[in-house]
Amino acid sequence: QVQLVESGGGLVQAGGTLRLSCTASRSIFSADIMGCYRQAPGKQRELVATITGGGRTNYAGSVKGRFTISRDNPNTVYLQMNNLKPEDTAVYYCNLKSQFGSYDYWGQGTQVTVSS
Repeated sequence: QVQLVESGGGLVQAGGTLRLSCTASRSIFSADIMGCYRQAPGKQRELVATITGGGRTNYAGSVKGRFTISRDNPNTVYLQMNNLKPEDTAVYYCNLKSQFGSYDYWGQGTQVTVSS
């Protein structure tokens, strides 16, 4: 079992920035995909961004150019969120899964609220 701990959520005005971090209880392997998802009230959980163990990134169209996912140590991933919009308000969840489908872990979530 892998534990994921998120931090960095909060309340910010539109146009502001936040940085979320997600720390895993083990190092990120080359076969891992680590990602950030979000769920707004009344909506389904959706992908925000992912990064593979090899460093390949993928973004939802709604955040491309504003959010950056990165990793600079063996077990922590960061999501830099710039130019935040009210529609970015959601609970953000960290996810770690295998590229081959053999495991899938979730963090507890952190609230991001963007006021207009």
